[in-house]
Formats: sequence, structure tokens, C-alpha cells
Amino acid sequence: AMSIEMLARMADAWDMIDGNDEVRVAILTGAGGHFSSGSDLSQMHNPPDDEWTARFKVDPELQWKSFLRNYQLRKPLIVAVEGTALAGGTEILQASDIRVAGRSAKFGITEPRWGLFPMGGSTVRLRRQISYTRAMEMLLTGRKITAEEALEWGLIGRVVEDGQALNEAQKLAEMIGENGPY
Repeated sequence: AMSIEMLARMADAWDMIDGNDEVRVAILTGAGGHFSSGSDLSQMHNPPDDEWTARFKVDPELQWKSFLRNYQLRKPLIVAVEGTALAGGTEILQASDIRVAGRSAKFGITEPRWGLFPMGGSTVRLRRQISYTRAMEMLLTGRKITAEEALEWGLIGRVVEDGQALNEAQKLAEMIGENGPY
């Protein structure tokens, strides 16, 4: 799950990527065999009293920037998904340009299962990226879908063997980097 500190650091990473002319493409991936299960809800409801929480109090838009909801990178973003990409994990995926997933990856807008609204932008983005009826199925049921379904529905662009998503993303990043500057 994405902690308050992690969200702040992601917003900082987007600034670093956009501010560095040497960076031509970025890859976002998870750790420990999973992409992301979304925000750490316990921290969202009981934030720690630390420097990271203080940043969110000063800049309420920081959370939306971290999820790329109100901020668009000027560089291509590739997402490499292994394991689960649920709730905010699937929401941030929708802000990317190229999406690669391991065969056993699972995706879902699971907020409805908890009586929550998907605040990361899915109610707008998802309906623009996949068919309306598939988007509504994801948004209203909270059902998890497989990598094969995500590929068939157009949510992701490639399915690779488990453990190979980052390698495939790196190959794509190299091809993008070999092109002329934009």
C-alpha cells in the first residue's frame, strides 16, 4: 500500500523526471512481487504526525499529483506490473503511456467493495481508455480482472511471463530512448 511518505516521494519523482532533460522515459513498478494495492487507508484516516503529512497539509493537491490525477508528465511513463494492481494501483496505471504486466497480475478498482469512491481519476479516465460497459463493470462491481482480461479490454498493452514485466518495460524504454528527442 502507498503510504503518505511514498505518495509525497512519487510527486517529487514526477518533478525530477520532468525537470531533468537527461531523463527521456520513466518506468514505474512495484516491489516484493506486487505493483500496488492503493493508498494505505489506515494512514489516510490516521495520518502520522511527521514531515510527510505536513507536506500534504500545506499542499492538498499533492495527493492528486502523486497519482498523476491533476498532473501530466511531459515524458513517457511505462508501468511494469507484477502481482496486484488494485484500487489506487490501477488508478495510477491509467495515467501511464505503456503498460506491461506479468501473466498472473490482477487489476481492479476495488474501492466499491469498501464503500469508497475511486478518487484517483478512474471515473473519468477509465471510461475514456476502455469500453464504457467494461469501465462501468470495473467501477461498480469492484471485481478483480486477470492480466489476460486487462489485455483484451485494452487496459494494458502487453502480457509477459511472471517476473518479466520490468525487463520488458526496460526494453521498451530503451527503444524510446533511441528515438530523437521530443
